[in-house]
Amino acid sequence: MSDPSPTNPASDSPSQTGLRTLAVVVPVFNEQDNLPELCRRVKAACDSVADLTWTMIMVDDGSRDDTVKLAREQHAADGRFHLVQLSRNFGHQAAITAGLAHADADAVVIMDADLQDPPELIPELVAAWREGGQVIMAQRRSRAETGIRRVGFDLFHKFFRWLSDFPIPSQTGVFGLMDREAHQELVKLTERNRFIPGLRAWIGFDQRTVFYDRQDRAAGEPKQTLRRLVRYAMDGVFSFSYKPLRLMMSAGIMVSAMSFVVALYFIIKRIAGYETALTGFTTTIALILFLGGIQLIAIGLLGEYLGRIYDEVKNRPMYIVKRATLDKGVKSAR
Repeated sequence: MSDPSPTNPASDSPSQTGLRTLAVVVPVFNEQDNLPELCRRVKAACDSVADLTWTMIMVDDGSRDDTVKLAREQHAADGRFHLVQLSRNFGHQAAITAGLAHADADAVVIMDADLQDPPELIPELVAAWREGGQVIMAQRRSRAETGIRRVGFDLFHKFFRWLSDFPIPSQTGVFGLMDREAHQELVKLTERNRFIPGLRAWIGFDQRTVFYDRQDRAAGEPKQTLRRLVRYAMDGVFSFSYKPLRLMMSAGIMVSAMSFVVALYFIIKRIAGYETALTGFTTTIALILFLGGIQLIAIGLLGEYLGRIYDEVKNRPMYIVKRATLDKGVKSAR
């Protein structure tokens, strides 16, 4: 059963108010330090937009701190704030998918809860939507991360732009807006290993860009560990590129060609009498190890693609909803 939500004039249907509606979807995981400030800034940003009624859907992805408690308090104080609580941690992309499934509005904004994506950009996203854009992507001019994380992010975007078979704007994350038509088409996509920035670009429609400066995390430690970031990057690569397989095939052709040339060289050398005994033990070992490494890399790449096929075949739900303060959506989604 869904929790009853308090009556709020701002949540009346568009047909009664004549206003356009906006849903802000925010995945949250152990964000007790940021949640009150996030809600305050989202409320201020959305209230500053004329002729707009809005809701905010916080999707709890198995938090272990007071995130759920604070989200319920926000909902009790203002019925425009809603909570969708998942039964466990299903991951960042699954949590966003759950929020999108529960959203019912003329436009949907996706953003993270750490305040690196500034809520104050929402009016600019809405303005671009009202000008006719259907998919508005927030592209970073700069970012506040430093050290290894900054280098890793920059390398990934450069590498991914070259590797992807489908053009996906670089320096874009989940932050952005989709109108109802684009949102509904994205929800129809059922793949498990999701890379939402790529899926959002893939669906097409009138796509526009709004630039912003990505800020530092407001409080707490980053919830995306290095392992999760690597997994996320791999999902992006293997979901939108066949180039790794093609590169392995090209490497196999090149190695085979080189092996043929080297073998021909030694055969001619032996026939000509320039070599009477077997030599080159070190070279032989090096070549065997090199070829073995190439083969293992190729098998690993095949395994990554095969593992994703296995995930699709199992057809398990992407997430399971434990409880929600709004009725839109389903308890589990495939």
